[in-house]
Amino acid sequence: MDMNKIAVFRMTTGKMSWLAERQRVLSQNIANSDTPKYRPRDLQKVDFRQHVRRLDVMKLKQTHVNHMSLGVEERKFKFEPQRDPYETAPGGNAVVLEEQMVKVAQTIGDYELLTSLYRKHAGMLKIALGKGQGQ
Repeated sequence: MDMNKIAVFRMTTGKMSWLAERQRVLSQNIANSDTPKYRPRDLQKVDFRQHVRRLDVMKLKQTHVNHMSLGVEERKFKFEPQRDPYETAPGGNAVVLEEQMVKVAQTIGDYELLTSLYRKHAGMLKIALGKGQGQ
């Protein structure tokens, strides 16, 4: 059974993917905390309401390699516009390690929450199918 056909699992997996990518970007920020003129980056937050609205719209889809490309290639995640840092090192580096570590901790907490939600929904689905702990 493909769990991504169920909306709850698809959205949970999508958010977990976003969090994993954000963790990668934040780790790059921390790794470059001594690089001159480096500016920290972060991903744009995904607007859940906007995502749900897009689900209702019927979109064209290329289902075969011989079909014409739609010409719309969208990046999976977008970067947040750079804000002016309030703290910049003499070398021009704007990474504030404390700020990055707080973001990393928030990302870890969010990922753990989503992992737990995914596990709970999978357990409920197993029970509903008669394969869970209720047997």
